[in-house]
Amino acid sequence: MIATYGHGTENDFVLIFDPQDENSITTAQTAAICNRETGVGADGLIRIIKRDEKWFMDYRNADGSLAEMCGNGIRVMARYLVERGHQPEGIFAINTRDGIKHLRVPLIDDISVNMGQVTDENESITAATNGLLWNGYNISVGNPHAVVFVEEMSDIGPLDVAPVVRPRDSYPEGVNVEFAKIIEGSTIAMRVFERGSGETRSCGTGTCAVALAATLHTKSKLPATWIITPPGGRLEVSIDGHSNATLTGPAVLVRDVDISRFLVE
Repeated sequence: MIATYGHGTENDFVLIFDPQDENSITTAQTAAICNRETGVGADGLIRIIKRDEKWFMDYRNADGSLAEMCGNGIRVMARYLVERGHQPEGIFAINTRDGIKHLRVPLIDDISVNMGQVTDENESITAATNGLLWNGYNISVGNPHAVVFVEEMSDIGPLDVAPVVRPRDSYPEGVNVEFAKIIEGSTIAMRVFERGSGETRSCGTGTCAVALAATLHTKSKLPATWIITPPGGRLEVSIDGHSNATLTGPAVLVRDVDISRFLVE
């Protein structure tokens, strides 16, 4: 089976085009494909299918666990649909486990996706790593995020294991953890540990969570626009007065890959 490898600000994915929903990929197969030592290597796997004649993003994390939504992944999927001729450029919808998302997709240049409402759960959380503890924000972007602000990015240290986030019962299925620092004006540096994938070079939903948290942290008002710079590149997040976020950034298809050997039972 031929799949496609691509990325959005170096948050990378293996895409399987399966519009008839004929190929079931197991948890173990997904983990094998995404393994960076023995597989293709990716932060997640996207099966591009149709449900009720509408595009649907069947997204799994690198360990094979299901995820509700991926802001970088959906842009890469949209790039695939347009670049490979399955969808005209322009504005169109992709359904996800977090509902329908509308995207603006040109033939070239950055892709924008309306991520829906970003909400503050009004709960103080803490995140600990590298022997340090920070207070932060519990933010929902359809999936859970814990956002903390640090004085120096170097304080974070290696993110080889998941940070300890409390209260744990607030995140029964795990949580994505963002460490952020406001550099200058509306520009924010970010690192992220994604549940099911580990530290990634970027996270689309995570940047939206950081944008709302930064608005709260600086006691600013909506609407607001922030430039988020994870290690993988540059993303823009605009949040309107109703807390709806729009994420804009690049999406690139790199190469086709044969994944047949990973699908042998």
